[in-house]
Amino acid sequence: MGLSLYVVLGSAVVGLLVGLTGAGGGALMTPMLILLFSVKPAAAISSDLVAAVVMRPVGAAVHLHKGTVNLRMVGLMTLGSVPMAFLGSFLLREMDGSQVGQQHVEIALGAALLVGASAMVLRYVLDRRSGRKRTGAIREVTLRPVPTVLIGMIGGLIVGITSVGAGSLMIILLLFTYPLLSAGQLVGTDLTQAVPLTAAAALGALTFGHVEFGVTASIIVGSVPAVLIGSLLSSRAPDKYIRPAITFVIFASGLKYVGVPTYPLGFVMGGILLAGGAYWLAMLRPQRLRGRGEPAPALAPAAVPEAAGGAPERAETPLDDVPAR
Repeated sequence: MGLSLYVVLGSAVVGLLVGLTGAGGGALMTPMLILLFSVKPAAAISSDLVAAVVMRPVGAAVHLHKGTVNLRMVGLMTLGSVPMAFLGSFLLREMDGSQVGQQHVEIALGAALLVGASAMVLRYVLDRRSGRKRTGAIREVTLRPVPTVLIGMIGGLIVGITSVGAGSLMIILLLFTYPLLSAGQLVGTDLTQAVPLTAAAALGALTFGHVEFGVTASIIVGSVPAVLIGSLLSSRAPDKYIRPAITFVIFASGLKYVGVPTYPLGFVMGGILLAGGAYWLAMLRPQRLRGRGEPAPALAPAAVPEAAGGAPERAETPLDDVPAR
């Protein structure tokens, strides 16, 4: 199979989401290849993993250049993720590649993502009410070694068993473990730690999988420039734009993992986009009207200069209301 224009275009959309949010790659790319382009599941999984070895370092390089990566945090996550990825591959072999076992894991992951997306919405509401902002510096953050390693272990195990990325779940866990950091900073850190994890998984795919290099090339051609653009946006965009995008992609990934078919999923997510756009316009319009209709502040009488043709009027004070004796 040679280059496919449709696979290139579809990969560009997914690549943009990966660069923007650090999530959704495995959950969206592999089902797209299987359901829309009739690629065999084993070939879709293996080809996606090999393409990710080229795709994710591009996004990581952008964030490293912008200074939105904590390399010590990356090291701690890698310490947990790479060994657990191999353990997951071993467990998958022990299950004899059981589709039932993988489906149970994916459904559990999907449920966790849906709960996590709901928790992110709740967290956003609470942060807005309290006025709390994520203003911490990624390089100055106080690391929490044990939770960070555990996050890497969870993500690595999921990659090993299901052969798909766990960036969505890891982003959720990072957002709650480091509440003062912006989403863009955590996206950069997650993309960077995914490089060695994806390389380990791709090595297994090349050894034991069924890679279709035409599919892999199409994914690379479409996704790499899109990941570059998405990473540039996420490294610069304000947190209030990145967090809704992450929540949207995680919610879509969760629905896909629990088994929602592609077309209903498209209608649901399209409806959410329309509802979100309508809400944004409804909130924006009153602000513009208030900005246009706000009267100009009147000058106080005492502020009239004497050169205007007379003595300035004396400003009234509360003492003027006191009756004379």
